[in-house]
Amino acid sequence: MPASFDQLHARAADRHGGSKALESQLPVPKSREALAAIPDERWLSEMTRRVFQAGFNWSVVDTKWPGFEAAFEGFDVHRCAMLSDDDLDRLLSDPRIVRNGVKIRSVRENAAFLLDLAAAHGSAARVFADWPSENFAGLLDLLKAKGARLGGLAGAIALRNLGKDSFLLSGDVVAALKREGVIDGPPGSRRSMQAIQAAFNGWMAESGRGLTQISRVLALGVGEKGAPRTE
Repeated sequence: MPASFDQLHARAADRHGGSKALESQLPVPKSREALAAIPDERWLSEMTRRVFQAGFNWSVVDTKWPGFEAAFEGFDVHRCAMLSDDDLDRLLSDPRIVRNGVKIRSVRENAAFLLDLAAAHGSAARVFADWPSENFAGLLDLLKAKGARLGGLAGAIALRNLGKDSFLLSGDVVAALKREGVIDGPPGSRRSMQAIQAAFNGWMAESGRGLTQISRVLALGVGEKGAPRTE
């Protein structure tokens, strides 16, 4: 049986300077209203950034990001969804961006994905804002199934960076989940994701905290005292 949230919190606090110091490292997600107010082009921009960073040097993408914004015309969702094959070929020669053909095509595909969500719900942002934390694994499934290259950590990091309450299955969080007996192998299968979601739901009910803070506490409870952790 997994440890209680209080035990997880105490473990992390012991490694990072006490409870007050730990609390200062726990991010606060945005409200539903604030998330819903984020324009869909910002969701596309953030998704694209994480897609291009996956398996690549993050700092290179960060340095080039103003060029990405210019090349994709501010990530206007309608414009990006209408990119022609000729437009994609042109972008392959654009020195302002990282010239990876598969990832460049993902911008058009993810723009179409966001437009589909908007057509059904008014905006893609509304979908992300209203999605319940108790089924966050289902949102990750949606990104993986309907989006382009948004499986793994890319989609989850995009959601987290824009303020969605979320867990990140980083190496440290996965190590903590294994330690607690929630999973016994790599995450990703339907069974493992159900077990992960159930564990987080139990900790949320117990603590009154959201996924984001619980995820960070798990990460900070791994490794030697004071060592930086990933989450």
